[in-house]
Amino acid sequence: MSETTAGAQEDPGVMQEKAAEAARLLRLLADEDRLLLLCLLATEGAMTAAALARALNLPDVRLSRLLDGLREDGLVAPCDGPREVTYRLTDPRTGRILTLLHDICCRPAG
Repeated sequence: MSETTAGAQEDPGVMQEKAAEAARLLRLLADEDRLLLLCLLATEGAMTAAALARALNLPDVRLSRLLDGLREDGLVAPCDGPREVTYRLTDPRTGRILTLLHDICCRPAG
């Protein structure tokens, strides 16, 4: 059991900083196209921009903006593939949140 679950209080300043980080991440996930893109990368692994565009049915301009923004926010990174640049999820916290969302929202109840 962690200290916080055992009843020890965290420093309010630290809690405020962590709350701001969490809120920022949740705002990034609140856009449906961004969320779908990140879910694809979390479940499929690295993908090319062309494969993402096909899977998401997005115009190239929209996909490019999404990838640029997610790269700037540190959630995805490009990696050079043999022929095309591929994108991968880089933030493990985001991967954990996406896994939890998938378990809650995408798996059959029961």
